[in-house]
Amino acid sequence: MSEQMHPAAPHHLPFFVPGPDGSDTLMVVMGIFLVAVILWVGTLYWKLHSLPERMAHRTHKLQFEIVAVLGLISLFTHMHIFWIAGLLLAMIDLPDFGTPLRSIAGSVERIADAAPGPPLDEEKFENVPAQADGRGATKEAAAKQEVHTHA
Repeated sequence: MSEQMHPAAPHHLPFFVPGPDGSDTLMVVMGIFLVAVILWVGTLYWKLHSLPERMAHRTHKLQFEIVAVLGLISLFTHMHIFWIAGLLLAMIDLPDFGTPLRSIAGSVERIADAAPGPPLDEEKFENVPAQADGRGATKEAAAKQEVHTHA
């Protein structure tokens, strides 16, 4: 008995039809393609998810930590409002109040010529005698001298 092809069968089968050995080339190619696309979409998702944090880090924003925490919260809770809040916070320049206030405090300390400490007792300096240089000592001068002796 010789195997003869059926007269209705095509002489050339398309590539996606599995061969007689059971190997399915199209399934293998589509499996590799599917894994590659899933990895690519996952990478794209992670890049998009970390966009606010990268924006805040690139521009050296003061609120970088807040943006990073909002990104983590949105990642674990799947609530997109935290991601949107982080993105908006990364785009906004918050004014730096700390540096000018530290500068003002340092200047005031230099003007007062005193280190911060407990308030001085007013009764301690009521009977301070006048100086011999003609300017006359006041309670404030005696209090300043008292502060310098503590430091």
